[in-house]
Amino acid sequence: MSWSGFREARLPGRGAEIFARIGGDGPPLLLLHGFPQTHEAWRRVAPRLARRFTVVAADLRGYGRSDAPADDPDHETYAKRAMAADMVEAMRSLGFGRFSLAGHDRGGRVAYRLALDWPAAVERLAALEIAPTAMFWRAFSAEMALKAWHWPFLAQKPPTPERLIGADPVFFLETLLRDWSKSKDLSAFDGAIAAYREAFAPPERIAAFCADYRAGAGPDRAHDEADLAAGRRIAAPVLLMCGERGFPAASGDPAAHWAGFAQDFRCRVVDCGHFPAEEAPDQTAAALEAFFGEPA
Repeated sequence: MSWSGFREARLPGRGAEIFARIGGDGPPLLLLHGFPQTHEAWRRVAPRLARRFTVVAADLRGYGRSDAPADDPDHETYAKRAMAADMVEAMRSLGFGRFSLAGHDRGGRVAYRLALDWPAAVERLAALEIAPTAMFWRAFSAEMALKAWHWPFLAQKPPTPERLIGADPVFFLETLLRDWSKSKDLSAFDGAIAAYREAFAPPERIAAFCADYRAGAGPDRAHDEADLAAGRRIAAPVLLMCGERGFPAASGDPAAHWAGFAQDFRCRVVDCGHFPAEEAPDQTAAALEAFFGEPA
C-alpha cells in the first residue's frame, strides 16, 4: 500500500514542529512510530485504517522530517512527556482535542505517557511491542542486556554513542532491523528502507536518538516510578500488541508489567518479531481496526 490520498503537513508541537501525513475520514487516530524508524512504519496499515478513521501518522520529535532540537543536560527535551506534549499540540491544531492513538516502540512510550498526562485527550490507546519504561528497566536481566543492549548503549554520555554510530550509521540501522525481525533480514522493510537510511544518518538525528534513550534512562523512568507510587493509571482502554519473538515476550509477563499502569487492559500476540505493522500488517490492521472501532 502507499500514502495515496494522504496529505503532508507540518504541525505545531510544543517546542518542535512535527511532520505528519493525514488521510481518511472519521474519528481521529494518531499513529506513532518507533526506533529506528519514521512514520513510514505505518505505510501498510494506515491506508486500511483510513477507511474508518482520520489517520494522522506523525514523525516523533527528533525523527524523520520533524524538528530535532538540541538536548538539555537533564534530557527533558526528549522525555516522553515533552514528546507527548508535541502530539497533543499537533492534534489540537487539526481540531482534535480528543483522539485515539497507537504507538510502536518509542512511539508507544510517548503514547502511554500522553494517556497518563492528558487523560481527557485519549479515547483509546494501543501500545505495540513495549513494556512500560520503568518495568522494562526493572526486568533488565543478563538475557535482556544481550537482547536490548541498545538501551544502555544509546544512553551513555555524549559523544561516545554518537561517534560510534556515526562511523557507519546504515550498518547500525540495518543490524537492528535484521536482528529484531523474525525473518532476520530486511524483507519486512521493503518500500521504507531508503527513507529509513536517509532519516537515520544526519548527525543531528543520531544525537536525537541518543537523547531519546538518555531520557528513557532518566526522566522517563522517574516519571513512571512516580506514577506507580501515586497509583496513577491510564483511564482509557489499552490494547497491547506483542510479537511472539519481540521484546515484551522476552521481559516477562506483559500483563503483569502493565497491571500498575492500565485499568482496562487486554493483550494480543502476533506472529512476528519486534515490528508488527511491517512484519504482520494484515493482523495488525485488523486488530487495531477492531479495537478502535469498539463502541465507547
